[in-house]
Amino acid sequence: MPGGRLTREDRQRISAWLADGLGYAEIGRRLGRPTSTISREVARNGAPGDYLADHAQQAAGHRARQRKPARPARPATDQEPTEVVSGFVDRFATLLATTGLPRMTARVFVCLLTADADGLTAADLVRRLQVSPASVSKSVGYLEAMELVVRQPNSNGRRERYRIDDDVWLRAWRADTSAHDEIATAAQQGIEILGADTTAGARLGRMGQFFARLSEQMSSSTLAETVVYDALTVLAALVHASRPLTLGTLATALDWPRDRAAAALDAIARQPAIADPLALRATGPETYTLTTRPDRLSPAQREAIDM
Repeated sequence: MPGGRLTREDRQRISAWLADGLGYAEIGRRLGRPTSTISREVARNGAPGDYLADHAQQAAGHRARQRKPARPARPATDQEPTEVVSGFVDRFATLLATTGLPRMTARVFVCLLTADADGLTAADLVRRLQVSPASVSKSVGYLEAMELVVRQPNSNGRRERYRIDDDVWLRAWRADTSAHDEIATAAQQGIEILGADTTAGARLGRMGQFFARLSEQMSSSTLAETVVYDALTVLAALVHASRPLTLGTLATALDWPRDRAAAALDAIARQPAIADPLALRATGPETYTLTTRPDRLSPAQREAIDM
């Protein structure tokens, strides 16, 4: 994974390829690393006259244990990502680049996407991506122009932080492309890596839901897009509750204005296909629950299931 530390598997490959007579440049190309990284690795961790993967791994580990920290440990929100997360960032950025987003901009975007709620500073992005400050500045400017990134003051007032706005998906990428399903799948992989209960996992969940349903459930009107998306959220809330909920309870639980929840319920009532195979049913004044559509099961099927 470009920019990260070499793993034992990387060193085993280097050893095998050196034995096959490959040069540093070709090995670097196969690993996606600069030639200088390979030459430095062999010089630092190779045995005299030879390079053995196990010896190199031990030498690198010993050197890491001997190295003193250059600065105090950073707060948890600024800790370096794991190799698995860094690998996901690089793969996801490559996928987003196929939609037309510049490669470096895509890397900055996914790095922010997988960050904690407070976002990252420009210095954080430079360190994590191992790129120049100018590259980060240019990419952030590009993302800001597309309204994909929010800039806010840092708590210490010295540096600005950048973060992804959770409502970004309804403002961006409305055009249907063949990459939408792939992006939704990649988002799900990110949730499995980062955890569904993390800030980044929840953000990726919203992103995955948006792209998975974009083609089939979004109309040309921005208002219609929002209403249909909200209707699906209301349906999920009613299914999760497994009991009737009032309009007020729904609005409070979803942290929405009351009229937004009402518009979503009205959309379901006017377009029953949104809830198919379920049906919205009012059980009292402004109180709703879900039942199965009566036309989805025949009387004989219902009787057989109830037995």
